Amino acid sequence: MDKETKAQLAQHFTNAIPYSKALSMRLDDIGDGHAVISMPYDARFIGDPETGVIHGGAVSALMDTCGGAAVMSHPDAPLVTATLDLRIDYMRAATPGQRIVCRAECFHVTRSVAFMRCVTHDDDADNPIAMATGAFTADGGRAHKREVRA
Repeated sequence: MDKETKAQLAQHFTNAIPYSKALSMRLDDIGDGHAVISMPYDARFIGDPETGVIHGGAVSALMDTCGGAAVMSHPDAPLVTATLDLRIDYMRAATPGQRIVCRAECFHVTRSVAFMRCVTHDDDADNPIAMATGAFTADGGRAHKREVRA
């Protein structure tokens, strides 16, 4: 499958995820193992009413979705993937009222696992909200024969 078709399919899959729609996520860029997905500020997802800061769960959903999209667009990864592990380091609260942007890169693919890293920011791109690393399935559902030793 060529890169452009794979990117289009990854975009379609990402747009079809119900929580992506609920969070109004927008796929801004995708291809060759990278993805950029953003979501607008929305008062429905405020985690702290006193400050107006978006809940960390919405930010983690954005990072998970963007990481999966980056994996799906990688030339050596399968089109369908699932999260195995996602480690997120939150560095600061997102600024209320600002769009949140996540940039992810799939940097290594093995026979069964794809690895990604991503950074999330608001209008201040030099001051990240959070960073994440993750592992996603990369076997495309294929069953691998295992050697049995006595």
